[in-house]
Amino acid sequence: MEGVVYDLGGGLVGKAWFDRTAADVLPLQAFLAELNQQDLPFRTPDITVVDSVDGQAVSIERRLTGTPLSEVLASGAMTQQEGLDLFVEMVTALGTTTAGPASKALPLLGQTALEGEWGDGLAELVRRRASASYQYLSADVDDFDELLERVLAKLSALSLDKPQIVHGDICTPNVLVTEGSSARAALLDWGFFTTAGDNTFDAATAAGFYDMYSPAACDFDDQLLDRFEQLGHSRDRMYLYRAAYAIATATIYSPAADGHYVWCVGNLTRKDLRAAL
Repeated sequence: MEGVVYDLGGGLVGKAWFDRTAADVLPLQAFLAELNQQDLPFRTPDITVVDSVDGQAVSIERRLTGTPLSEVLASGAMTQQEGLDLFVEMVTALGTTTAGPASKALPLLGQTALEGEWGDGLAELVRRRASASYQYLSADVDDFDELLERVLAKLSALSLDKPQIVHGDICTPNVLVTEGSSARAALLDWGFFTTAGDNTFDAATAAGFYDMYSPAACDFDDQLLDRFEQLGHSRDRMYLYRAAYAIATATIYSPAADGHYVWCVGNLTRKDLRAAL
């Protein structure tokens, strides 16, 4: 979605970015260097070179091999239980990280980095994005104004002693697996909603992203929410983060005309989430 990727051989790939300058990519390079110091049990990207051609950013990074988890699950080479286990392992591993300056400097949703306390910064992002999507969400979500105010107030009340690295978009297309082995997994596409924050945010969103559209989506979502709750993640906070994400990204891809928007509205109207808020 952000550029064209070329296999350069020798275990390297090159990327020509559509809309980013070299200055835009440098913070991501610094973040990935910080990420790769975390001793995670899965592979992550590493940008080695950032340059510019005719004002367009180009970068070189090591090639991460494997097949998207979405394809592996569809082929039956990996069971759904193994896929769910892998999601739990990845979120749990990210909970052991320590977010540094490069994580805190990343812009969210192509805008600006979160400022101030985690909760306040996330609330401000949600407020801005709610304004951009208001004409659609106010029509499709009952009592949206009241819901938004509750979400903003609860987010602003949050604080963190030790921010972790939040991926923000753990979904099956962003996970590569080699020969069905979680030990050879890789997690791609950092930077869309990546920041320094609360690991429970990844638990909340990953549970919903595992399967967003199939008839089994709600069942997988509930299974993962249950497992994350058993691991110590607050159910109410997971619902709060799900609502925050849904408001912030509802029209990020198109103006209320795609499956992602429908998924966001579905979350904002689900009874258990509304009851928790």
